[in-house]
Amino acid sequence: MDFELPEELRMLRESAARFTTRELIPHEPLVIRRDAERGYTDNPLLPPELEKQITDKARAAGLVGLEVPEEHGGAGASILAKCIVVEQLKHSILFPFGFAPNFPDVFMLLESCKGTQINKYLKPFLRGETQSCIAITEPSAGADVSGMKMRAERKDGKWILNGSKQFITHARYADFMIVITVTDPAKGSRGGMTAFLLDANQPGISVPTTYPMGGDYAPYGINFDNVVATDDQVLGEVGQAFAPLQSRLGLRRMEIAATCVGLATRCLKMMIEQAKLRHTFGAPLADRQAVQWWIADSYREIELTRLALYKLAWDLDHKNDVRRDASMVKVQATEMAGLVVDRAMQLFGGMGMSKALPLEYIARVVRVYRIVEGPSEVHRWVVARDLLKNGLPF
Repeated sequence: MDFELPEELRMLRESAARFTTRELIPHEPLVIRRDAERGYTDNPLLPPELEKQITDKARAAGLVGLEVPEEHGGAGASILAKCIVVEQLKHSILFPFGFAPNFPDVFMLLESCKGTQINKYLKPFLRGETQSCIAITEPSAGADVSGMKMRAERKDGKWILNGSKQFITHARYADFMIVITVTDPAKGSRGGMTAFLLDANQPGISVPTTYPMGGDYAPYGINFDNVVATDDQVLGEVGQAFAPLQSRLGLRRMEIAATCVGLATRCLKMMIEQAKLRHTFGAPLADRQAVQWWIADSYREIELTRLALYKLAWDLDHKNDVRRDASMVKVQATEMAGLVVDRAMQLFGGMGMSKALPLEYIARVVRVYRIVEGPSEVHRWVVARDLLKNGLPF
């Protein structure tokens, strides 16, 4: 086995690292200030004009559309390449969900779009001209999709959608929505769930609610009141939304894990610098055993998580079943990041809690990741259920 990254991926990693240092980190004080000021509003953390400038620079640097196939104008890079870039970009707190197009939706739409959907939704999305959101979670259905209440009923040759969704990222700014509904309650997730592509401005769709959250997560509620959809708006096949949805969730969990590795690495770098600079009682913090253990444990945990993360990305590239390992890596990365940032805040003392540094912001961000895209408890259950059924993979 060769654990060395190929030269092209090392060069890509270095390019992303330079971009983060030069173009993202300098704007962090602005993000921290705007986060503190927005309160209960959904004001963006970056001014739109600045976000566009940074995105244009990222596109010129070859960091946008990496996963988009070459025939659609992208780089056609591997999922491992995308993973490495996300990790480097997340040494900064900017761009919580990366650059358009939304990474997991790329693969779901490539797999499922057909007919008129290709020109109407897929191609503009892959070019970064439109923004998507995916509406899954409901008040009674989070990690347990069997509790989903939203219905799509067949009537007079069309579909009528009624229900509500909550905690939906980008809902207020999306051009179109991937909406997961129940079309056959008796079958549930085994043939009874259907995905629809809906224009955000279709009659009957409203986004009345924003949920003020910790960190960079700013989701919305969506109401669907007798929304009429045609057969051309069915994404994939009727009743068969569950399988492509699971593939998409695996990609998002990998992306969250890469984000956590990036943020944790940033925290570790700050810890090492501060330990060498700060003196107490006549000696640098670097001489204190407690501090040395914080640094050693953080490095150990980050490096082990990174290896598991890269293996997950490799498995995704090779079309292997990743449901168990995606859950494992998501738990490992999110909980690891929480430990590392907590140590960093402790090392910096009072400054670690202040908004002069990004640490308290990172702490809020990574705490949310232990819940979104499936809480840690559910993912532990997924891993245990698989092992109890199938045994160890080695």
